[in-house]
Amino acid sequence: MIRRRSHPAASLSARRTEAFTDGVFAIAATLLVLGLTDQSLGSPTTDEQLADALVGLAHPVFSFVISFLILCVMWMTHVRQFEWIVRIDDAGMWINNGRLLLIVLVPFTSSLDTTSNDLLLGRVLLPVNFFLAIVMGWLQWVWAVRSGAITDLSADDARRLGRASISAVILSGAAMALSPLIGSIGFLLFALDGPLTRLLRGGDAPISSPATTSRDDEASDGGVGGRG
Repeated sequence: MIRRRSHPAASLSARRTEAFTDGVFAIAATLLVLGLTDQSLGSPTTDEQLADALVGLAHPVFSFVISFLILCVMWMTHVRQFEWIVRIDDAGMWINNGRLLLIVLVPFTSSLDTTSNDLLLGRVLLPVNFFLAIVMGWLQWVWAVRSGAITDLSADDARRLGRASISAVILSGAAMALSPLIGSIGFLLFALDGPLTRLLRGGDAPISSPATTSRDDEASDGGVGGRG
């Protein structure tokens, strides 16, 4: 039996957008490893030579790991957002598409960070990429709140989660500002994300939901935007 849509004709169910976004994140995270496979270990003939060659991959491995972890954090933000976003219009889809455009660029800018870290552009493009992608994620929550795409969440809690999302914007902006000097090492600032998120959200007070208690617990545990 065909179910009738209960939302306005100008908007669509967010489930297909959510699934598409999941797939893009998964592909981008998988492609990151190509930056490692492109690295040459030379032709080691002893365990010592192989160990030395692997040590020489310290920066490429760091770039891969930090990029993968930040992508995971951003995906977690996407998951938490779409626990509340139930419908999406053209504007919301294009904001999401803009974020995904930046997400699929991450393997490329990560490889530049690996191969051209001695150049200014090689150091800064990955932090710039992540900063813009995180800003797009924050804008998506702002759109969702203002367009009425969220259900079962009070206006006060929606604003609190919006404030919490600024945490990742601040940290990624700081990492970008430091990147000309230290490159992707600035991403270690994300270790401060948890405390800063709680501070901006207003402590660990639970997120109240008028209809769905289980979602309250999940939101209060991490916050929608506090992870990017």
